[in-house]
Amino acid sequence: MAAPAPKAQPQRPQIQPCRYKTGKTLGAGSYSVVKECVHIDTGRYFAAKVINKRLMAGREHMVRNEIAVLKRVSMGHQNILTLVDYFETMNNLYLVVELALGGELFDRICRKGSYYEADAADLVRAILSAVAYLHDHGIVHRDLKPENLLFRTPEDNADLLIADFGLSRIMDEEQFHVLTTTCGTPGYMAPEIFKKTGHGKPVDIWAIGVITYFLLCGYTPFDRDSNLEEMQAILVADYSFTPLEHWRSISQSARDFINRCLTIDPKARITAHEALQHPWISNDLPSKKQGEDLLPTVKKNFNARRTLHKAIDTVRAINKLREGGGLMMDGAASIEPRPERVVGNDVHEEERYTPHHDDIMKIDSRGNARGQTEEQIREQERKVKEVVTGLWAKAAGNRQ
Repeated sequence: MAAPAPKAQPQRPQIQPCRYKTGKTLGAGSYSVVKECVHIDTGRYFAAKVINKRLMAGREHMVRNEIAVLKRVSMGHQNILTLVDYFETMNNLYLVVELALGGELFDRICRKGSYYEADAADLVRAILSAVAYLHDHGIVHRDLKPENLLFRTPEDNADLLIADFGLSRIMDEEQFHVLTTTCGTPGYMAPEIFKKTGHGKPVDIWAIGVITYFLLCGYTPFDRDSNLEEMQAILVADYSFTPLEHWRSISQSARDFINRCLTIDPKARITAHEALQHPWISNDLPSKKQGEDLLPTVKKNFNARRTLHKAIDTVRAINKLREGGGLMMDGAASIEPRPERVVGNDVHEEERYTPHHDDIMKIDSRGNARGQTEEQIREQERKVKEVVTGLWAKAAGNRQ
């Protein structure tokens, strides 16, 4: 009897030498960090999105989808962030994209010496051009907001880039060309997303309407005192161009453009290509430095909004800690498994601090920054600082 053939040994994956060296952290999320990196052979700098496989478990499709979208449109339009490379290691997935050194949209505006309505129209035109390109290639972004709009370089004439395609979808791969999942950032989400009646490319146009409103005054059209009130306002498009002093100098053409974007019925909503032909975008613009300088008002409103939301995010993180949810290393609230600490070669779960429920600070997760005075902002910061200091002191005392 012939001896059984030896079992074939499974091939080990070929180990490739790392082509990049990572540097400082540029940003962090619940399951990933973005780091500056340099290509070892060429010395060129990029940004690497480093995704933790363990924390991403069950949501791998989001990364695959982001790669698929970027492969389809990357390098095809000057206003879309370019995918340079992607690979994985035992523990992480890596997406290497061009390094946008010019910063986020509104931070850039706040650093300008002046800012006019025509400047806002130029920015919206760049966004629309990229979105029209995406839509022509069957892609809906679904998470357009100022935080996902970056400048390629610090120069004044730098390209504005659309980034973060984690929630985007290729529509021709979706049955019936309609999406039903609820996703996005609430203040920029279209009514049909909340209604769950199916949505597609028109949701990007709604978001552009919100962004345009924001670019002209420094706050969003549906800012309310709670998430529920905000959603109710979005469902019926309950917004206005108020307070009057913030909108007195804004042209009727700009307001009409916003109205066309913020149309409740997605079938009646303006398309990306139609929006590019709108007079406010195409040929009805005031000359540069004509009209009122919007920067003082926009900057004041934006900074008030940012300060208030930062304070609320801090309180939410504290409440999450006190409810036993834990904190990420960067201080952001997390719903992921408890953080670990390494002692020698052993990994231990950190102990949680669990408070009495009535100690939790009762602050809603939203807030309205419109009309806030500097005194109100400082008072809000003072209260949050007191709460943070008190809660951390109590937590430290309980651990001793």
